[in-house]
Amino acid sequence: MAIEKIDGVMLSQMVLSGAHHLSNNAKKIDALNVFPVPDGDTGTNMNLSITSGANEVKKLDTSHASEVANAFAKGLLMGARGNSGVILSQIFRGFAKGMENKETLAIKDLAKAFDGGVATAYKAVMKPVEGTILTVAKDSGKKAMNIADQHTDIIEFMEEVLKEAKASLKRTPDLLPVLKEVGVVDSGGQGLVTIYEGFLASLKGEELPEDDASNVNMDEMVNAEHHKVTQDFMDTSEIVFGYCTEFMVKFEDDKLKQNPFNEDDFRNELSELGDSLLVVSDDEIVKVHVHSETPGTCMNLGQRYGSLINMKIENMREQHTAIVGDKKKPKEKTEFAIVTVAMGSGLKTLFESLGVTVVIEGGQTMNPSTQDITEAINQTNARNVIVLPNNKNILMAAEQAAEIAEVNVRVVPTKTIPQGISAVLSFHPDVDIDKNKAVMEEASLQVKTGQITYAVRDTQIDGLPIEKGSFMGLNEGKIVNTNKDQLESAKSLIEKLVTEEDELLTILYGEDVDESEVDKLTAFIEDNYDLEVEVHDGKQPIYSYIFSVE
Repeated sequence: MAIEKIDGVMLSQMVLSGAHHLSNNAKKIDALNVFPVPDGDTGTNMNLSITSGANEVKKLDTSHASEVANAFAKGLLMGARGNSGVILSQIFRGFAKGMENKETLAIKDLAKAFDGGVATAYKAVMKPVEGTILTVAKDSGKKAMNIADQHTDIIEFMEEVLKEAKASLKRTPDLLPVLKEVGVVDSGGQGLVTIYEGFLASLKGEELPEDDASNVNMDEMVNAEHHKVTQDFMDTSEIVFGYCTEFMVKFEDDKLKQNPFNEDDFRNELSELGDSLLVVSDDEIVKVHVHSETPGTCMNLGQRYGSLINMKIENMREQHTAIVGDKKKPKEKTEFAIVTVAMGSGLKTLFESLGVTVVIEGGQTMNPSTQDITEAINQTNARNVIVLPNNKNILMAAEQAAEIAEVNVRVVPTKTIPQGISAVLSFHPDVDIDKNKAVMEEASLQVKTGQITYAVRDTQIDGLPIEKGSFMGLNEGKIVNTNKDQLESAKSLIEKLVTEEDELLTILYGEDVDESEVDKLTAFIEDNYDLEVEVHDGKQPIYSYIFSVE
């Protein structure tokens, strides 16, 4: 049956279907990330972002389409993580603006909404790159506008939009050579196509195939939920649901006969008992993570379907107090504050020793959301706040947080930890915020960054063959060497980083690096280079070494 108009109820169903389909495919999208470093988080970031938007939609009881779109856009905005999540939030921000005050949507309204999303997203990106999610949104949005007068059935219209989105996605390797070299399509574009697939399935009343839960690792999503309650800018009293509850249920046939299992129904039941809810299942088990005040009740619901296994309950209030203490917010506003992002207790301590007010726990595989950064800004209780993202994938979320902040905020676009440290060292409390931003940005550009990490898959980048498990040296983000030996990879990277003009090399070593290896590396530098060497135990994950050269 043809659909000529959709209301808020139908739009809600489309949103939830798109979010659900993206969730099912997040790990596959992660795997499309071009570089073999352990940061393939596009799917995870988009999933966490759209889930935030979908949760806002679930709270509504309305048939007004514009109200649904606005709630979805608001949730996406606050939950946006990483560049892919921020761009996604901007696409649907423009989507919502394009249907402003519309109670129901005809094809022309939807076309205008898709086209509005493109304009808003492109405007939000300082230097738009073709061959990405932006291109897929643009091409499908243009198609929507071109065919709006040719259809009366929204299903047929959405089929054409999705067809063009898929065709655009296939073309992304032709626009970005690195995609062609690695043999993948753009991960962000794939995420948008996946959402549109969910939209169409909802309109058709179809169920999309579920991924095998054994292939879905909840660790990243659980870490992201825990990330929200381990920040030192939260008070322990602000934790509403105090028990982190994780368990699995092994299905039993006799119980399933009495209580047939439906993942969506089970998820909805658990959502009434807490937040930070994650549920995945296959034919044999269901895995659950939830923050609740009544963990026993959650488990009782699960027992209807089988036996409980792998149970874990933790008191998050006690954990939070142990980590950050019972900190009280300052009563008087300060003039300046600095907020930065870093992963690793050693790096956190280092930044705090340099005068940083709030260090948000996050980085390469755990991008803080717009809301995380906004809350950190508010916690500083300062009139002027400078934010240092220290990661190119956090920059857009930081800028988005600055836009909606109620105080004076400037973002210094630091892309690495060394850039962040250099920026902090150049801060001066006696000059205004704009002067500080300019000076700090200039200082950040005077430092060179090197990193040692490991490959998560076999690939080839810029003609350099890379084997899974080998160590890689990154010079300003570009992979310049690979070696089975971590120390040799580090030495080779330093040879490429250091020039005769350089005077200082700072070593920040990670959580899994043996101090004896650090000593050998330090000796190598001192024997071969006329440099001052500083060494800090950063305790960071992912990167065994971070080098700062200036």
